[in-house]
Amino acid sequence: MTASPEQSRIARRADAEEVAALLDRFQAEFDEYTPGTKVLEPRVREHITGDLSVFVLAGPSHVGVAQLRFREYLLTGAPTCYVEELYVVPDRRGQGHGRMLMETALNLARARGATTVELGTAASDTAARGLYESLGFTNLERQGHPETQMLYYEREL
Repeated sequence: MTASPEQSRIARRADAEEVAALLDRFQAEFDEYTPGTKVLEPRVREHITGDLSVFVLAGPSHVGVAQLRFREYLLTGAPTCYVEELYVVPDRRGQGHGRMLMETALNLARARGATTVELGTAASDTAARGLYESLGFTNLERQGHPETQMLYYEREL
């Protein structure tokens, strides 16, 4: 089954526990620090309530999440969107959920008046890099060791 953009939606306060669980799972999968779902849940709820982050859930069973943050770019006064996190559970990868999350993020960024979308990813994450580049993102950093370097991507809208 291939994902479609209709299967994504912006998370609400009531989704905070589910979003927190996905973010916790993401961190744990890559052996990164996580304070756990119980700590993350109120933080996610605060981010949603305060419009500090926008979380997009993938699929009707919520198999992935994207976290977007908006800030005003000082020189232009226009918003910039930063994709802080993008995660799809392992057994649902390769089905279009990551693309759907990114397409929803791009549409949301446009709707909010953003002129660019930025993100970072590990140089060794070839699947993510392929997705971002297929969506028109440009890798702005071409040097460094592929095992340790984070790559910075940007896409004009």
